[in-house]
Amino acid sequence: MESYNYIKSLHLIFVITWFAGLFYIPRIFIYHIEASQKASPDKEILGRQLKLMAKRLWYIITWPSAILAILFGIWLLVLAPYWFEQSWMHAKLGFVVLLIMYHIKTHLIFKQLQNDQINYTSNFMRIWNEGATLILFAVVFLVLLKSTLNMAYGMLCLVGLAALLILGIKLYKRTRSE
Repeated sequence: MESYNYIKSLHLIFVITWFAGLFYIPRIFIYHIEASQKASPDKEILGRQLKLMAKRLWYIITWPSAILAILFGIWLLVLAPYWFEQSWMHAKLGFVVLLIMYHIKTHLIFKQLQNDQINYTSNFMRIWNEGATLILFAVVFLVLLKSTLNMAYGMLCLVGLAALLILGIKLYKRTRSE
């Protein structure tokens, strides 16, 4: 079944580009939020440019990558339905659902910022940015280890990683304000 490996390769490529978009879009949100606090004409010039950058990233890279990653993932499961019998796959699919929810919420934030509705702080967006990172860690470890036996340890490590990321954000905020 050589086609399986081609489909798997395409799935991985689109997962990578999907995550690239999810990692970068909150950075653009941060810059947009911070630009909204500047004086004119910087506020307007930066705002227009950041909206354009976000729109291109979101609609040209992130959304198509998400759709293609999901479609190729479904295709893989159709070709190899025995994966459904594995408990690690159930956990992985749970994280994929979380990723889709994260993507949709990020889309709502994108739409708000495109309409100049600033409802979040740049610090919140720094924390939000780590959501995709945590999901990525969980999925990669589940797929490579193919084990839910060690999931309890994995979840503890994930919580530890989240704590370290939040600590890093707080330290960054402190050094930035000095």
